[in-house]
Amino acid sequence: MANMQEIRAHIRSVQETRKITNAMYLISSNHLQKARKQLNDVKPYFETVESTITDILHRSPDLPHPYLDSRTKPRPQNRTVGYVVITGDKGLAGAYNRNVLKLAESAAAAAPNCRLFLVGQVGVAWFREQNVPIEREFEYSAQNPNLHRAREIGRFLVEEFRQKRLDELQVIYTEMVTPLKLEPKTVKLLPLDRNVFPWKPRSGEGRQPVNYVPSEAAVLSALAPHYVTGMIFSTLVESFCSEQQARMSAMDASTKAAGDLLRQLSLSYNRARQAAITQEITEVVGGAQAGGK
Repeated sequence: MANMQEIRAHIRSVQETRKITNAMYLISSNHLQKARKQLNDVKPYFETVESTITDILHRSPDLPHPYLDSRTKPRPQNRTVGYVVITGDKGLAGAYNRNVLKLAESAAAAAPNCRLFLVGQVGVAWFREQNVPIEREFEYSAQNPNLHRAREIGRFLVEEFRQKRLDELQVIYTEMVTPLKLEPKTVKLLPLDRNVFPWKPRSGEGRQPVNYVPSEAAVLSALAPHYVTGMIFSTLVESFCSEQQARMSAMDASTKAAGDLLRQLSLSYNRARQAAITQEITEVVGGAQAGGK
């Protein structure tokens, strides 16, 4: 059995660790609330952009447009697919990073001509370790998802698509379905797909005549980059929230485990202390008996 000094040192170490894990839990909770508020503040604008694109796509099903070009001809087998992979900048978040990287690895294996655009240092370190070529890193975006960074990323990716250096653009991120269910997902951003924009008329409402000035194609050209920016921002915030939730769960479990360990150590300390006291009493009694003889 360890002596009392060793047990006391172990107890102090566990207590300090529990303070750290509890503080990390509180910090992640605060970050989660701020990120959610930031997304909710701009959500109405991007919902309006999306609804307008939906209206255009379903009013003009045969509208030719560069953002609608699926580019399956003449080279369907050689299409270049760009993947924006969103991970965290650090660990201590359970299986958050591992799950999204597993999905990204499968997607990259299925697309021989893929190009990787990475957000998050964990993803960068992983693909470098696997010797997978990285097209570009978007630094300082995983831990600070804001509209300015999303706009910069979106502008770059849209230009890559317009210049036909990308035939398709997808985002691989983590969605927080519930606080207990974090699901890695893949979402296609470009080309625009009518199936992704389902028509949802209100009850009893038909399609009223709408005139787009100067034309539907021109309005779509102006709105599509904003849609991509909104989706990039949304996936950045959603991934950040998922990371914070995963870290909260991991830190909460660690804090509870530390509490359980402290109770066991306290019990061991009390037993060691009782054993030491019993030994002292035995020695005193033994000495007294020896002196009486």
